[in-house]
Formats: sequence, structure tokens, C-alpha cells
Amino acid sequence: MDRQDIKWAEKAYAELSLDELYKILQLRQEVFVLEQACVYSDLDNKDQLSRHLMAWHGDVLAAYTRLIPYGISYPDAMSIGRVVTAAGFRGQGLGTELMRRSMDALYAQYGHKAIKISAQQHLHVFYSQLGFVQTSAPYMDAGILHVEMAVLH
Repeated sequence: MDRQDIKWAEKAYAELSLDELYKILQLRQEVFVLEQACVYSDLDNKDQLSRHLMAWHGDVLAAYTRLIPYGISYPDAMSIGRVVTAAGFRGQGLGTELMRRSMDALYAQYGHKAIKISAQQHLHVFYSQLGFVQTSAPYMDAGILHVEMAVLH
């Protein structure tokens, strides 16, 4: 994959086309439910309140995050959720670019406030390299060990 072939789009829920929404839900299901064998409630009514950052390679959704406004997931922070990169696009730096763009988009939209995430514990180093620090003890979520992490402002 040539990173120049990736086209980025950020949209509010109401701006998503039906095909975009379908591909977002499809990628989340493929990775979180099928690949990671997580049984969890993906449809949690936060999608409608969030912005959606998508990395497209042609008509294939290569990576995605959900940008959650201040006070929705955490009373004192914004959040980035459903961080996912399609299997065929991993190991090429796309996840790092996805997170940097997600953080920049939150700051641009809502100002420089704290960002908190619920991170799978095995990705602790990845998020640490982006400036996140662990703010909780490990806890189980959908059968996978997670930690809360934050970038504080």
C-alpha cells in the first residue's frame, strides 16, 4: 500500500452515507467480534453523537476511529473509540497516523481538553508513544484486558 493512496474523511454521523456506515460497522464487526472474538454491544448510541474519521483505500475502509465529544464517554474528557485498522493495512504506520489525525481532529473541533481512551492493555506501548499515560489499573472489558489512558491538557 502506498500511503499516498489513502484518502481521509471526517464526518458527523448525519453526514455518513449508508454505504459508509455499513462499511464502518462491517470493519468493526470483522475485527472486534470475529477476529478478536469479543462479545460486546457495539451499538451503544454514541455513534450518533460522534464524528467519524475514515481512511479509505479506494472503496475499502482501511482504518477508522470514532471521535467522541467531551462528557459523553468520560465526564471530564473527550475520547477516541473503536480504533481499528483492517488486517491487510496493518504494520505500515497507518494506525499511528489514524491516532494522530484523531487527536488533531478532536482538538480542532472541541479545543485542547483532555482525551481519555479505554485501550487494550497489549497496545499500551503504542498509545504511550502518542503521549497517552495509563490512568487506571487493568480491567476486563469484553473478555480483553484494558487500561484507561489519557492525554491531559
